[in-house]
Amino acid sequence: MRKLLLQLDTSVHPSVFDRVVAFDAGADEVMSYGGVNEDTVRDLVHGAIFTRGPKDLHHTAIFIGGTDMAAGERLLAAVRKAFFGPMRVSVMLDSNGSNTTAVAAVSKLQQAVGSLQGLRAVVTAGTGPVGARAAGLLVMSGADVAITSRRADASAAASIGQRFGGTIRSLTMADASGAGAALAGAEVLLNAGPAGVQLVPLGAWAGTGVRAAADVNAVPPSGIEGIDVRDDGAEKEGAVVFGALGVGGLKMKIHKACITRLFERNDLVLDAETIAEVARTLPSKTDAPRGT
Repeated sequence: MRKLLLQLDTSVHPSVFDRVVAFDAGADEVMSYGGVNEDTVRDLVHGAIFTRGPKDLHHTAIFIGGTDMAAGERLLAAVRKAFFGPMRVSVMLDSNGSNTTAVAAVSKLQQAVGSLQGLRAVVTAGTGPVGARAAGLLVMSGADVAITSRRADASAAASIGQRFGGTIRSLTMADASGAGAALAGAEVLLNAGPAGVQLVPLGAWAGTGVRAAADVNAVPPSGIEGIDVRDDGAEKEGAVVFGALGVGGLKMKIHKACITRLFERNDLVLDAETIAEVARTLPSKTDAPRGT
C-alpha cells in the first residue's frame, strides 16, 4: 500500500523544502495544501482517514508546516481534535523547521559536553520558535537555562518552563553590547537569533568558560562571532563549536527519520519532545571534535 503524506501548511504556498524531504524520506505521494487554518483542517483530515480502514491507516500520515509556529501549534490541536477512536494517523509538527533545528542544535551541544546536567546554558534570542524549543529541551536535559530577549519578557520564559517542566530565567539583552553580561558564567551557548544579525561578539564568549556553542544563523555575519557556518565540532577559543551547516546536517537526518517513523504506526504525535526521542535513536558520533 502506498505511503501517503498529507502536508498541511499554514502559509499560502506549501513548503517545497518539506515536500522534497518527505519524498526523500520514503513518502510515495505528498498531498500539499497551503493556507490551512484550524477552521478548515477537519475536512482535510477526515478525507485522509476515512479512505482506509484502521489496520491500514499507518500508511497515511500528516505533516504540519508553515512559517508561523504559533499557527502550526493551533493546527496540530485542530488535527488531533478531528481524530476519534481508531480513526487517526500519525502527525508531525515542524513549522519553519523549528522543532527539528532545535533538537539538532541541542543534540550537538550535548554531544560536545557529554551531559548537560547542572550546566549553565544561555539561549540568545530565546523567545523565537527555535530558541524557545531549544531552551525547553535544554532544561529537560537538566541544564540551568536562561533565555535572552531585547526587552524584558518573563512571561515567555515562564511559558516555556511550564511547557517543558522546568524553570527558565529571562535576561534582557538589547543588543550585542549586552552579550558579555548575559553570558557571565555560561558553559553552553546557543544563538537562535535572526538571520544576518550578530548577537554575540567574540569577546563575549571566547575564553570565558563556554565549553560548547552552536549558531543556527546561516546568513553572514554569523550570530556568534568566530563560528563558521561549516563548523561541526571544531575546537575554537576553548570551546567545541557548531555552525548552521553543522547543525543543519543533523537536522536533515532527524527530519527524514521522523517522516519514516510516521508510517510505522497510526498514533504517533511528533512535536519537540518526541522528535528529540527519535533523534536519540540515530547513530551517534563518537569521534573526537574536529578542527577546521
